[in-house]
Amino acid sequence: QVQLVESGGGLVQAGGSLRLSCVASGSILGINRMGWYRQAPGKQRELVASITNAATTNYADSVKGRFTISRDNAKMVNLQMNSLKSEDTAVYYCNSLMSIPGARAYRDYWGQGTQVTVSS
Repeated sequence: QVQLVESGGGLVQAGGSLRLSCVASGSILGINRMGWYRQAPGKQRELVASITNAATTNYADSVKGRFTISRDNAKMVNLQMNSLKSEDTAVYYCNSLMSIPGARAYRDYWGQGTQVTVSS
């Protein structure tokens, strides 16, 4: 069974920093891309940042210059969040495009989510 386990969420004051981490575990043949999405109450889930195996990154305009995505290894992705704003408050979900034994193609997998709350 494949799992994505997030850690690092919490409560922080505006202007502060948090670091989220996500580790993939289980029977995995390959990981193409890892990233972070977030969903605030009453809003749709949106991409925050992603990083490919070639280290190509993609950021939402709202977080450019404040958030940095990185991969420690093939199965771990981090999100360093600086200069946090109240509008960053949301549940953050780890996402990964992975291939598992028996599957014909890569597909998206999701973590359970971690709450980030920024107080103003």
